[in-house]
Amino acid sequence: MTLTQDRPARLLAAAQLAGSLGDGAFLTCSVLFFTRVAGLTPAQVGLGLTLGWAVGSVAGVPLGHLADRHGARGCAILLALATSASILVFPFVRTPLLFALAACLYGSCQTSLAAVRQALLAALADPDRRTRIRARLQSAGNAGLAVGAGLGGLALSADTASAYVIVFALDAAAFVVTAVLMLSLPPVAASVPRAGEPKLAVLRDRPYALVTLLNAVLLLRMPLLSVAIPLWIVERTAAPGWTVSALFVLNTVVVVLLQVRVAGRLASIGAAARMVRRSGVLLLVSCVAFALAAGTSPWTAFAVLVVGALVQVFGEMLQSAGTWDIGFALAPADRQGQYQGFFGTGVSVARAVGPVLLSTVVVGWGLPGWLLLGAVFLAAGAAMDPAVRWAQAARTPADAVAVR
Repeated sequence: MTLTQDRPARLLAAAQLAGSLGDGAFLTCSVLFFTRVAGLTPAQVGLGLTLGWAVGSVAGVPLGHLADRHGARGCAILLALATSASILVFPFVRTPLLFALAACLYGSCQTSLAAVRQALLAALADPDRRTRIRARLQSAGNAGLAVGAGLGGLALSADTASAYVIVFALDAAAFVVTAVLMLSLPPVAASVPRAGEPKLAVLRDRPYALVTLLNAVLLLRMPLLSVAIPLWIVERTAAPGWTVSALFVLNTVVVVLLQVRVAGRLASIGAAARMVRRSGVLLLVSCVAFALAAGTSPWTAFAVLVVGALVQVFGEMLQSAGTWDIGFALAPADRQGQYQGFFGTGVSVARAVGPVLLSTVVVGWGLPGWLLLGAVFLAAGAAMDPAVRWAQAARTPADAVAVR
């Protein structure tokens, strides 16, 4: 990649870093604001967030379609500013209805922005560079989340309404910075509609829908790390309480240091599918390790959990790199916005249903639940290869798919 070509990648990474820094602070302490200051119950907060991400998963496709038709850069800038505005609504939330509406606005803006940024990356980067650049964005995002979580921790220590509001303002400002950075990107031409094509063609693409579903199943690893494992450690193992934080730090550091290197190993969409298959195996092994931490001494439990977390994060990196490549490569070049919006619903679905599902299956069922979850990961990873071959066979020359 030449210096000229690398500038958009640096700008996208800086934008990702800015937004993630604000999100890290917001996610760390927002729930406490909603329960302690806004006066909502945990159940009301959980329901509102679930509804928000569910609505966001639906909004990503039509807004991605608009990005295809009117230019991804302009839509990304508008969505970043809309995300900033949606965050500024939260300090005024005092009722469950207003919170649910604000969460729907926030979820729609966040999900759609992620989809449009993917389309922007697809338009600005050569096909053989997209996954590697996406890995750089992931590393930048993880670094931002870690720094932001530290800032959010300061608000938690103060535990005052004004401290939480400052965090909301910081997050809103971070997305304004994101918009400014994306304004410096080269313009992206809008695509021309094909004669007789449906507006949301992705909704009729059954092979791509299957690939997206398998990706959503594998993305249950996200609430696994943020919800199920912390609950498992506290309720079912004798490991020290700070183990939860230690595993988060371990995950973040490994992803920041190694995600780009893992993504650099990809040479074809077939290699990406095989990478996803291996990720399913590693996620199964990690589930077994986490299960074995129960009923042991504190330090044995800690050691087993660290081993499980290391296996899990390597499975996560393989799954991420492989599915990024697949999601880009199987999408028609002139419909990246709507296709990335649809592919990104996996994140929203995992965030919406994962916490309740995993806390019930894993924490409630114990070893059988862990084994069932691991088997699901294994099956989804194994099914990705034939699903990708089906999707490749269904492509048409007009799609101009970047399959290597």
